Amino acid sequence: MGEKIALHLCMGSACYQLGVHRVLPALQKLMQDHCLEAEIELKGAFCLDNCMHGIVIKVGEKTITGINPENVEIKFAREILPALKNNSQG
Repeated sequence: MGEKIALHLCMGSACYQLGVHRVLPALQKLMQDHCLEAEIELKGAFCLDNCMHGIVIKVGEKTITGINPENVEIKFAREILPALKNNSQG
């Protein structure tokens, strides 16, 4: 198996106030539900420099913003999964 794809989740103070502590377990569950634990390495990041745009995730060079505890499942399906697929092909 190849190298794992790094998925960086901002854990900075602004994202923490926006609910990243609730997004993290939801992401872990989504990864498990999609059997992605062997392919993805979920990493915390101090700050991803998009504080005004909601909780931030970075997959490779792709930055995904506007994540919150209420929309994490939709963001995962619409933006994170496609970014992961693009990263695994490149």
